[in-house]
Amino acid sequence: MLDVEKVKRAIESIRPQLQADGGDIEFIRAEDDGKVYVKLHGACGSCPMALMTLKEGVEVFLKENIPEVTSVEQEF
Repeated sequence: MLDVEKVKRAIESIRPQLQADGGDIEFIRAEDDGKVYVKLHGACGSCPMALMTLKEGVEVFLKENIPEVTSVEQEF
């Protein structure tokens, strides 16, 4: 079972990095299979590199810190 509060805390810890670039991230939901859904805002929402930020940045960070996370997906 995925600990939603742990996921939220991890996302909060990386928000300042995204905010420094004019973007932001919002936790939407987590599913029992380990999928985490987030919404990117600001510069991150419209950046052509948003998918790379999501997969190579946010997803890697969450998987390293919370092994139960299987993927991070963007909610539109």
